[in-house]
Amino acid sequence: MNSPPENPPPAEHAARSAVSDADLLSRHIGGDPHAFSEIVKRHRDRMWAVALRTLGDPDEAADAVQDAFVSAYRKAESFRGEAAVTTWLHRIVVNACLDRMRRKSVRPVADDELIEAAERDAPMADQAGEREVSMDVSSALKVLPADQRAALVLVDMMGYSVEDAAGVLGVPAGTVKSRCARGRAKLAPILSHLRNRSGRTRVSSAKGAELRDG
Repeated sequence: MNSPPENPPPAEHAARSAVSDADLLSRHIGGDPHAFSEIVKRHRDRMWAVALRTLGDPDEAADAVQDAFVSAYRKAESFRGEAAVTTWLHRIVVNACLDRMRRKSVRPVADDELIEAAERDAPMADQAGEREVSMDVSSALKVLPADQRAALVLVDMMGYSVEDAAGVLGVPAGTVKSRCARGRAKLAPILSHLRNRSGRTRVSSAKGAELRDG
């Protein structure tokens, strides 16, 4: 992929910041060498947050985001304007995450990898309470099927409405509700020790309000 330059002239960058995502994508398709860089700058942090919370592994998340942007760059002409550009991008990154999760689920895992994962996911005794809660929830999410995990991340951790999450996942809103309900039911006994801290059972509550800020 021929990546567009990272740093267009300041005045040009300021002008682009006022342009809509859809117009930037159109400019990219038309050959503007800087348009896609602006799209990346606008959305990379949010896409990274979705990928990290879905996969629970920074390296995997970084690879998923990179794959997603490469895919979006190459397939920009497939965007039909039926949803917002941000929804289209998040659908691509979620699909990249789900692909990685499915590939990992069928790959045999060696004993030393299991030990390493357990040590990585275990909360450290000297860490702050919020950090421990975050690690607890991240570890618990890994027991969920990929579709339930993706739905919970979008709705309970990223603050998406059910309808917006349905747009990202490409499924009916009722399916998102069902996946969230089943995922919460599975997590409830695993995270029961967190109820004493918040008195609430939703994943978003256990993680803390800051996760809704992306």
